Amino acid sequence: MKKIMFSSVLVALMSSSAFAHTALMSCFDNGDGTVTCEGGFSDGSSASGVQFSVIQNGKVVIEGKFDKESTYTFKKPEGEYKAKFFAGEGHEVVVNSKDIAQ
Repeated sequence: MKKIMFSSVLVALMSSSAFAHTALMSCFDNGDGTVTCEGGFSDGSSASGVQFSVIQNGKVVIEGKFDKESTYTFKKPEGEYKAKFFAGEGHEVVVNSKDIAQ
């Protein structure tokens, strides 16, 4: 019985650590009218294939997926906008254009 209990606790601990990762994204103004965003997860996982969008005035104006290097480059829209990383519920990061460094 003790072996089963120990195994259950070990599996539970391993499962929680396997799912415990936080979505991360940083965006940089390239100075040439484009912005590059880099995505990933706190456990080092790639963001390749993760959904990316640019939202302006509540509408999606650019949509795509992170490439194999976990980056997405887009033409910077005029005015305020938000860059959004979305890898599912609880794995969303939004960066406001005013917070994007050049």
